[in-house]
Amino acid sequence: MVSHRRARRISFPAIRGLLLSFRDLLVLALCAVGLLTAWLVYGVSGTGGHSPIASGDSTGTVLSGSVQEVWPSALVPTATPTGVSSTAPPAVSYPAASPPQRVTYPAAGMDVVVNPLAPDSADADSHSIEPPETMDAYWLTPFGTPGAGSTNTTYVIGHSWIGLDAPFNHLSSAAAAGDEITVTTATGTMTYRVDSVTTYTKATLKDSPIWAVAPNRLVLISCYTEDPWGKNVAVVASPVPAR
Repeated sequence: MVSHRRARRISFPAIRGLLLSFRDLLVLALCAVGLLTAWLVYGVSGTGGHSPIASGDSTGTVLSGSVQEVWPSALVPTATPTGVSSTAPPAVSYPAASPPQRVTYPAAGMDVVVNPLAPDSADADSHSIEPPETMDAYWLTPFGTPGAGSTNTTYVIGHSWIGLDAPFNHLSSAAAAGDEITVTTATGTMTYRVDSVTTYTKATLKDSPIWAVAPNRLVLISCYTEDPWGKNVAVVASPVPAR
């Protein structure tokens, strides 16, 4: 009778347990190396982070995920634009102050000789001044003189005439803001531009703003042609530079 011999299987539980522990340790070591490598790469490249802004006077501006250092304003060099002068503009130059001799106002049809008029102190203080009954213009001497060094307004007054084409007649109808007036003196000419044309009653003219002190301003005054006994017209003008 043939007999069958069964081979005996030998188990090594102790050795098997040692092999499993070594594999686990190897996996843990590989994980640790991977984490260390990722940390080193992350720290060196700085991806996803912001560098600190240096302390002191510098300021930082974040642009598209990066940090840009900006120099403090005190250290930034400045430059004057090409063609721009760093010098101040020249002062406005007028001829030396001198009594007016002639007033020319083309838009109002005026070209008239100017004579000096010195009213008494009471009339000058009350602003109630009546010019001589002529067709000339009269400069009020107690007030301003046109030109460099002027300390007050230059007042030129004259009558309007009914039935006659007098120089002051058209101030009431033709004078307008923006017109130009030329004043001729012994030292040169000055050009003025009209700021306003205002009609006053005889009673309100003496207390109107036209009597405020304003160097080198020009004021022309006459009777209002539509009501010469009840109203006055005042043309106020300012000097035009470099004329």
